[in-house]
Amino acid sequence: MKLSVFGATGQTGQFLVQQALEKGHEVTALVRNVTKLTIQHQNLKVVEANIFSADQLSQHFLGQDAIISCLGFPYRVFGTVSGYTDSMKAITAGARQSKVKRIIVMTSWYTAPESGQNASALVRFLLLPLIRSVLTNMHEMENYLKEECSDLSWTVVRPPGLQNAPATDKEFLTHEGYFVPQQSVPDTKSVARGDVACFMLSLIDKDEWLQRGVAMCTV
Repeated sequence: MKLSVFGATGQTGQFLVQQALEKGHEVTALVRNVTKLTIQHQNLKVVEANIFSADQLSQHFLGQDAIISCLGFPYRVFGTVSGYTDSMKAITAGARQSKVKRIIVMTSWYTAPESGQNASALVRFLLLPLIRSVLTNMHEMENYLKEECSDLSWTVVRPPGLQNAPATDKEFLTHEGYFVPQQSVPDTKSVARGDVACFMLSLIDKDEWLQRGVAMCTV
């Protein structure tokens, strides 16, 4: 398949690009700085693009089968974050112009404010307040997809904390919501970025999580 990937220079994005190429996909990496992606492959095209410009993105979406976003934006302690919604509005507008339906995007556990009440005290009172600006904007993006993108085949993938590690052979646990509520999964559990990439790629041609958000982890 032909895939457009955002966040390809990030830690999760690099795992996703490498795995996609190994699976035989053709990848177009849309990046803000082409020098940051060192992966080279005959089926990889790296282009510098304005991720907030629908018109520019639509040109690169032509003929693509799916769009995958691993974009990340830094949190702000004394301010708001808007990169997730701003980029997704451009991506979806560009996708419509180019007639691409499938969009898979990564966010996080606990994006909805009330869902954090289920976390441990450490996560609830220390971690979540620290990154609340990011989680809030992720949640705004999720709501935008839900409310404004019924014409697109989107899926939101929500992993917990991330380890910068390749894919494992662990089993995926999934739940439609903002966390995976199994008793055997502690709040602080993290997942390998390679596993998140593998899970996102597995959804490209599946209908199971269309127009829904899925929390995932591994055991």
